[in-house]
This record gives sequence, structure tokens and C-alpha cells, in this order.
Amino acid sequence: MPANTTNDTAAHDGAAATPDADVPTEATAPAEAEAPAEAVTPAEAVAPAEAVAPLLRGIAVLRRLTEADGGALSLSGLERATGLARSTVDRLTATLARMGYVRLDGRDVTLAPRLMELGNAYLAALRLPALLSSRADALADELDESVSLAVADRDGIRFIHQATRRRAMSLSFRIGDLLPAERTAPGPLFATEWTRSDWHRWHERRATDPKDRAFPAVPPREPGTPDEDFEHRTASAAADGWALDDQLIEPGLVALSVPVRDPRTGRVACVASVVSHTSRHTAPDLRASLLPRLRAAVATMEDDLRTAPPPHPGPPRAGLATWTGASKQELGREFVESLARGLTVLTAFGEGRSALTLTEVAKATGLARATARRALITYEHAGLVTPTPDRTFTLTPRVLSLGFPPLSRTSLPEIAQPHLTALANHVHESTSLAVLSDSGEEIQYTARASTARVLSARVTVGTRLPAHATALGRVLLALPEIRAQGYALVDEELEAGLRSVAVPVHDRTGRVVAAVSVAMHAARRTTAACEAEILPELSRTAGHIEADLRVAGRFVTVPPT
Repeated sequence: MPANTTNDTAAHDGAAATPDADVPTEATAPAEAEAPAEAVTPAEAVAPAEAVAPLLRGIAVLRRLTEADGGALSLSGLERATGLARSTVDRLTATLARMGYVRLDGRDVTLAPRLMELGNAYLAALRLPALLSSRADALADELDESVSLAVADRDGIRFIHQATRRRAMSLSFRIGDLLPAERTAPGPLFATEWTRSDWHRWHERRATDPKDRAFPAVPPREPGTPDEDFEHRTASAAADGWALDDQLIEPGLVALSVPVRDPRTGRVACVASVVSHTSRHTAPDLRASLLPRLRAAVATMEDDLRTAPPPHPGPPRAGLATWTGASKQELGREFVESLARGLTVLTAFGEGRSALTLTEVAKATGLARATARRALITYEHAGLVTPTPDRTFTLTPRVLSLGFPPLSRTSLPEIAQPHLTALANHVHESTSLAVLSDSGEEIQYTARASTARVLSARVTVGTRLPAHATALGRVLLALPEIRAQGYALVDEELEAGLRSVAVPVHDRTGRVVAAVSVAMHAARRTTAACEAEILPELSRTAGHIEADLRVAGRFVTVPPT
């Protein structure tokens, strides 16, 4: 397992600027031409000379969108939040939209599911979610309580897995959310390994941010909690091997945590927590009744880490440099190539590629070494990459700050909606997404997009119809003939004049999880025209939805409704 290196970045300041020993140093690539001088982001103000300014600005845009309610802001809102010129915001968001990382809807900018590939790169390289999430899910089922896995992010913690219970009173934390260590149960366990400089940084943060404004996932801190309290809890955690959160985040919330240790190093790889509320368990009761079962689950997790086979790295994405070059040629000044190329560096990492040299990063992305080197310098400054003593680089949990928390709660209808809208606008007919009901006898419409016609199919979201009488239902029922041809066409069977064609939507395992359709009046297109004109566009739309679903569903369960 990769070691937790998030607390050791200060030990290697400047390491990113050191080239690989076996490759001659290249000249630094010239900076991309920018707009006239403007206000800079705080990260730019103290950045190394070789840092890529457009990349730092792009990171700032993604972080402001992540912190915004729903992962969306207007262009003018981004301008105010980042302090950047409007022309720069326009170019950055146009580039991010070209990459599929955001969506532009008029003057609004919204995070898109494909952005999760950056966080996926970190989670895949970490391996812990893939190896331990099923154990956490099983424990949640056994205890009927929420269970989470968290890693350290300097003097905070970030969640890497959540197994929550479906209750009216439930947790709102998301994968990637950052919490202050002192207000959590995992925090004292991570702090048992802090260095003197780590404690110094923590004291400084407490002094400069007394209300925890830098942690939007938690309510503001109430005054009156002395630093000595956390220091005492850390000492107790070191002696006991477990830690409690007795309503430190907000009244009613309690949690019990036990460290999961890396069998190779003995260090804390992550922390497993059982989370409840005081109407179900008091903090002492949580410890007394659930600690033995939590410890048993953690022991099994550590066995899994000990016996896990070496990772088998898949092939890195190819042609990234070629794609960015082509996009620059097509879009011209509106495409910020240095931002796009810098972001592709993060996707070089993944399972079996947790630590990469500069040469390996350049090879995986197809970028010049000078370009990759400047991106790594930028990421080290931004806290997204850490250099190691053996001249490699690893991603830090801070990569999850780039859109992952809000997107980790994305549902299938939310993923499908913009694609349905685009299809409806293109074919000028109504489009829909539906899933099969639990009984298997009905379909339920979960998303739709209409068109500006006097006569059109108007079925509201939530409507249920007999599955056997609809194209959507027949696709979902997987009748042999329909499975073979890949689509279903229903001609005036549900209602006179209504003709529709549907295709399936598959998840990343290949399982059919939904269906999409186009519906119209029979007078507008013959069945042959539906197959020739509508079906290819419909299949292409289903492919776009599946591509987003593959990214969004890699480490997160995407709700079907």
C-alpha cells in the first residue's frame, strides 16, 4: 500500500524541480500567452517561478465550484469568487467544458461527472477503497449504522468511502469532504503520528481560522474549546487504540474510530468509523457495544491489505497531448492549452501507478518532460502532489477537492438530464429516461426533456406505466429479440398516435440499469425513419450517459433515481 505522505511535503521542498537522474535537464517550456495583467489568486502570489499560472487559476475555478451549493456558479459569480478577470474566467471555463469537466448553460457553470476522473486517479492509486469498501459496507449492514473510511490530509481528514443508512436522520458528509482533525473521531488517531511541524501548523491554523471557515463541510466552530483538549484526546487515542467523537461536529452526532494500519509500515493507512446519533447511541454506549465488532472488522481489513496481490496497472490514457493540441488549433485563444495539459498529468496516476517519476508522467501523457515538470511543480505548490525520497511523485487526498464531494452524490437522472436535453433539441422530439420498478411490471420515468412542439409526448417524471406496453419497458425486460437487436420500437400500442424507440443504458459492469427513449406522433416519422434517423442519435446519447456513468460509478454508488 502507498504510504500516507500527506504530512511530509515540507521535507522535500523543491524536489519537483529536480529532473530524473537518467535524463538530461530540458529547457523550461515558455509560459502560454495570457491576457493582460490582472489580480492573481492567493496561490499564484507565492507560487514558484516555474509554476503554470493558468493551471493554478483553473484549480481555483474548480475549487470555487466545488465549494458552491450544488457545484454550480454563474460566470460573474466565479469572477467574484476567484478575483480573476471575466475574460480569463470565460477562457478557463471554455477549456474545462471542452474537457468535459464542466457544463456551460448560458451564463451558468456546473461541474460535470467526468471531472471525477481526477479524484478517481487518486482513489485508484491509493487502492484502499477497492480493497476495503466491501468490508465497510458489510459492517454497516451488520450494525445498521453508517460506516466511513477516512485518510489524513495534513491537519484535516478526508472521507474516501461512505456506507450510509437510508434514514430520515442521516449523514450528509460526502466522499472527499474535508473536516478539521480536532472535531472528528479519526483526527486524534492520525495526530498520534504528527511531527512537531505538523502540530505547529495545526496551532497556526487554529489561531488564524478560529471558526473553521476553511472547512465548509462542517458548521462553524463554537468558541471555548482549548487546544489542550485535542492534545489530550490524541494521547488517549495513542494509549487506547481508538477514539470517540462525542458531538464535536454538531449536537447529536457521535462516532467511534479505529485505525487500519499498513501491514508493511505499521503506520495508519486509514481510519474506519462507525457514525450514529444520540437518539440511537450515546458516545459511551457506542464504545461499549460496538467497539469489539469494529475492531474485528478492522482486523479483517488489515488481513486484506496484507494478502492483497500486487496491483496490475492498466494502460494509461493515450493521445492526451495530441488531443489538447488539436483542441487548441480548433478553438484558438478560447482554449487554454497549458490548463488542459496540466490537468492531464493527474490522470497519469492510478492503480499500479501510485508513484511515478517525471519521465513516467511524461510518457503516460505524451507531454514533453518540460511541460510535465512544470505541472508537477505547480501541483506540489497547490498541495495536490507530493515528491518522495526516491524521486517519484504521488497524489495527495487534496485531489478530491477538485469537484469530487458534490459529484459523489450525483444520481443517474442528473447524469442523464443534459444529454436528454441535447438530444431533444437535436431531433426536436421528447426524450426520457426510465428504470424498472421493483415489481418488474412497471417502468418509472426518472428524467425527461421536452421539445417546442404543439403536439408532443408529455409524461411527467415519476409517472409509472406498464413495462410490456412501452419501448422503455421492453428494453428493460430484456426480451430475447430486443436483447439481440439492441433496441425496442413500439408503434401505437400504448396509445394511438404514439410511436417510440428505446435503447438500454449500461453501468460500468455491463448491467442494464435504465433505458432512454425518443417519443413522437406517428405522423411525423415512419418506423423506418425512426430506425434510420432517430436510433443512431439515441444510441449515441446512451453512449454519452454510459461514459459519464462509468466515471461517476467507479468508486461511488450512483442512485438510479
